[in-house]
Amino acid sequence: MKQQTKDGETAVKGFEDLRAWQLVPRLMIECHKLAATLPTSERFDLASQIRRSSKSAKANIAEGYSRYHYLDCLRFYYFGRGSLVETINHIITAHDLAYVDDQRYQELYELGREAERALNGYIAYVWKQQQGQVHYGTRLIAEESIAYVVESADLADVLIETIAS
Repeated sequence: MKQQTKDGETAVKGFEDLRAWQLVPRLMIECHKLAATLPTSERFDLASQIRRSSKSAKANIAEGYSRYHYLDCLRFYYFGRGSLVETINHIITAHDLAYVDDQRYQELYELGREAERALNGYIAYVWKQQQGQVHYGTRLIAEESIAYVVESADLADVLIETIAS
């Protein structure tokens, strides 16, 4: 994944160099193998969920890396962490339902937790760096006010109360 420069130094390629991102694809591949061994009754339930959550973790880490402002990056890293923890939960569920033996469960569980620790470490690093703060400040870019067209007077009162709070 890493490339060499003309001087023989290691060049940074991108999100592929993140330790968390390197661990998550390994977990994704192992989760797909696990999903393939689940009973057919789990094909559209647990198997589908574990495949999707493991892919989502990988994609969100990559997408977060592509953002400039640190708060925008962190938002995607948090989504990725949520998907990663969801994947770990599905591994636990597969074990609870006796679809995976203790040894395989332990391997998958530890790989998931290692990826989670790596991602948490990178999140802490991004918080400290605060890239983009000088140019864009410390707030996410958002609309200051939104105009709604409401047909019902009752609904308008509810909307006004919700927006005000």
